[in-house]
Amino acid sequence: AVELARRTRPGTTGSPDWIKHWVSWGAGPRAVQSLIVGGKARAALQGSYLVRREDIEAIAEPVLRHRVIPNYNATGEGINVEDIVQHLLKG
Repeated sequence: AVELARRTRPGTTGSPDWIKHWVSWGAGPRAVQSLIVGGKARAALQGSYLVRREDIEAIAEPVLRHRVIPNYNATGEGINVEDIVQHLLKG
């Protein structure tokens, strides 16, 4: 959860180059909290006591949708927040 949120920030070391090209503002610490709490809730609903990567990935888009702000480059290229989150989850 921490690494996923950190990679959304364009000014952070280790964020992909395409983030710097498409994102003007990334997710903050509260996004990490929401990813963890949401992951716990999803795990519990699935009958698991452990939060797995799949749980975090399943809720990443709804959690990050309003926390990642695409820039003009992304808008001009037809890239929306959902595309950015899916691209982050792929690698």
